[in-house]
Amino acid sequence: MDNMQQQFFEAGTLMLAGMVFVFVFLSMLIIFINTVLARLAIKFPDPIVAPLSRTNRKSKSHSKPHGEISPAVVAAISGAVKRYRTQHGKDK
Repeated sequence: MDNMQQQFFEAGTLMLAGMVFVFVFLSMLIIFINTVLARLAIKFPDPIVAPLSRTNRKSKSHSKPHGEISPAVVAAISGAVKRYRTQHGKDK
């Protein structure tokens, strides 16, 4: 029984040592990558893109109040519903 306890103790020690090694390695890797990226960001900054100006492409005669649906859209939806009903036998 003493041999079994010794093996469990060695297994636990080995597992703990492996976990500590992996934690330290990954921590050092993260620190290294952040340091390199910080230096590269200073040397090669991202280009600054000017925001696109919003121009009103519609003329004022075609502008609709907010929430109003265009008659062309209403006609297209009505036609699609009518066609669906005729094809599926639900015409009333």
